[in-house]
Amino acid sequence: MSKKAKIIILCIIIILVIFRLLLPHIVLKYVNNKLANLTEYYGHVEDIDIALIRGAYVINDIRIVKVDEKKTNDTIPFFTSSEIDLSVEWAAIFKGKIVGEIYVQDPVLNFVKDAHKGEDVKADTADFKKLIKDLMPLTINRFEILNGQIHYIDLGSSPKLDIAMKEVEVVATNLTNANDSAKLLPAHVHASGHAYEGDFVMKMDLDALNKQPTFDMNLELKNLNLALLTDFFKAYGNFNVKKGQLGVYTEFAAKQGAFGGYVKPLLKDMEVVKGEGDFKEQVWELIVSGAATLLENKNDEVGTKVPINGRFDKPDINLWKAVSYLLRNAFLHSLKPTIDNTINIKQLEEKGKKTFLEKVFGNKKEKKKKDKSDKK
Repeated sequence: MSKKAKIIILCIIIILVIFRLLLPHIVLKYVNNKLANLTEYYGHVEDIDIALIRGAYVINDIRIVKVDEKKTNDTIPFFTSSEIDLSVEWAAIFKGKIVGEIYVQDPVLNFVKDAHKGEDVKADTADFKKLIKDLMPLTINRFEILNGQIHYIDLGSSPKLDIAMKEVEVVATNLTNANDSAKLLPAHVHASGHAYEGDFVMKMDLDALNKQPTFDMNLELKNLNLALLTDFFKAYGNFNVKKGQLGVYTEFAAKQGAFGGYVKPLLKDMEVVKGEGDFKEQVWELIVSGAATLLENKNDEVGTKVPINGRFDKPDINLWKAVSYLLRNAFLHSLKPTIDNTINIKQLEEKGKKTFLEKVFGNKKEKKKKDKSDKK
């Protein structure tokens, strides 16, 4: 090899080494520029690590805060995470697909009351989806959250509230159907967490590539200790709970813009603290306690099953059916504290006879249609 060739190779090696040393700083500047240009938010990253061998980079200590109209930042961050790992999913490469995967370590998501208006939710979501696309140029096939937290915070309530679900774990797989599955719902999401001695589990099969929401989901929250939420009841219900447990069970399926499902909450052994506050508060405590006692079934549980169905532009909750289920549960039989496994993507509409209250009062939409037809 000639001396000239050796010099050229040496220069190339030096350039590559310099580029490798500068690469984390280049990527860090790029990421922070993207975070600084978020709509209604501001974000910052402390450090970036590059792992060229596995085709990845790691975002360390990210922080995103809400910016109000006066361009001042919230004191409570909207999102933080100690580490976000974005990389190529090597398992998919062996199947001929080039896709990405994301691992998020110790994320904390804070929803502060009045921080968002309802109409802003869609815009915020779209903005963050764009951010993820900018940070991860590959289509994401796998997504995982490790040791996460979700908080609902209301600093304007009395007492102030910080309701949290912790130890949240989420695993989403085959989002781009890299496995070439022939299933109607090829992707899968499994989530779990803990809140006030209660356990949360969600399972969902979905088609993430479909433009319209297409999924089959069930969710349950069991054994939530209501005594640990006494500040919540005091702030929003003006009473305290001495003891009790809450369970919530729900199933939903969606296809072609339509959805159907139910929510089934169960209260067990609920006992309200009496004799606190002024006369009005004591009367209210007696009313709440009496209502819970009146509606208890033989298992000392208060429960109902609320069917929810319709289209995503016009959800429909049938009030009379919810009341019928509540009264039936109170006086006739117990609702089993489990998922019913009656909702799936092939059966979105609940078929069955109308309840007594529906027969008496009817459905508002049906009555309007009938009145119009009678006029014609």
